[in-house]
Amino acid sequence: MTSQRQDDPYRWTILGLSTLSNAVLAAAPSMALSVLFSEIQRDLHLTLVQVGVIWSIGALPGVVISLFGGALGDRFGARRMYIVIALLVGCLGAARSLAQDYGQLILLNSLLGGASMLATINSYKVCGTWFPSRQLGLANSVLAMGMAGGFLIGSLVSATWLSPWLGGWRNVLLFYSGMGALLVVPWLLSRAAPTAAAERGTASGPAPAIVSMRESLAVVTRLRGVWLLGIVLLGLSGCVQGLLGYLPLYLRGIGWAPAAADGALALFHTVSLAFALPIALLSDRLGSRKVVLLATLASITLGVGALSVVTGAAVWVAIIAAGMVRDGFMSIYMTAVVEVEGVGPRYVGTATGLAMVLGGLGALFGPPIGNGLAALHPGAPFVFWAALALAAICVLAFASEPTRRPLARAQVEPA
Repeated sequence: MTSQRQDDPYRWTILGLSTLSNAVLAAAPSMALSVLFSEIQRDLHLTLVQVGVIWSIGALPGVVISLFGGALGDRFGARRMYIVIALLVGCLGAARSLAQDYGQLILLNSLLGGASMLATINSYKVCGTWFPSRQLGLANSVLAMGMAGGFLIGSLVSATWLSPWLGGWRNVLLFYSGMGALLVVPWLLSRAAPTAAAERGTASGPAPAIVSMRESLAVVTRLRGVWLLGIVLLGLSGCVQGLLGYLPLYLRGIGWAPAAADGALALFHTVSLAFALPIALLSDRLGSRKVVLLATLASITLGVGALSVVTGAAVWVAIIAAGMVRDGFMSIYMTAVVEVEGVGPRYVGTATGLAMVLGGLGALFGPPIGNGLAALHPGAPFVFWAALALAAICVLAFASEPTRRPLARAQVEPA
């Protein structure tokens, strides 16, 4: 019998709050940094490689935090985690806005990146515990649309509108930190997942079973499917993270107006947002996660690779090809991780955390290595990042098709 949690209409409220949290805590502040790099570079006297390091350094703590953050979500529940995360993002984001040199910005951006990563991981924990398998792809696509919306807003308004209005990049980063801290309030007022006793319709019963971190890690790290999907994310993250940090600077460097360069990044996220749900629905209709993942990776590879050689209007075509499948890929990818045999709702936080550990490695090394190749030719970084996406396709070809099945009566998250 389907659990009360998976039939509870309140799950849509929780999904909406998680989607908003992803956009405000992780997506918008991150993409704001990308379009503000021209101001930051000028103010702090940074080189292009230093910009690449700052852009990627947020993935460094994420490499460790992703794994243990997922296990913490399994241990304490996504609601409690979100309350702590919103406070952390608010404090660390405010501190980042006060950075006075390259070293301080490196440190603070890395800490903030770790806290933001926790928000993303816990959102997939929410979907894995509140939604049955038949709705999991849809729920994850809504999360992906929230991320795309946050990326879009951050890239569209941060440099063009907020910076002139608020008085510079520091105040823009402070603004986003305040927005993140405010999310503590709705999460405090939100309802926890039903208890084990409530699911049976009884007023008493044993306390909800809790999955220990040791058990979660022991089980998940033995699953070959999770490792293969994690390596796929490594290649994809290195590609996309490098592209998003370099594209506005590259377009400015070849003569584009600042508004047009930022608009190109906004276009990437706009088409990503528009196609996230259709791609998820296509995956459900085809009955194959793997086929859709391979097709979306191919589109990203071709789009990013083309940016190394195309000019003029063709740049927009390449950006659309790469961008329209990015968040659709992530929604299907996270669904595929949950559907790996042996994961299910019990270990969803740890499994997504392990995948993001490997994805974080790609996001950490992809941007600075790619930016360093710009000394050879301005288009060379795109070739490197496209090669990472191509490698991800090769690894995915060896992964098994995820098995769809009804979610078992999962252990419930703590209140």
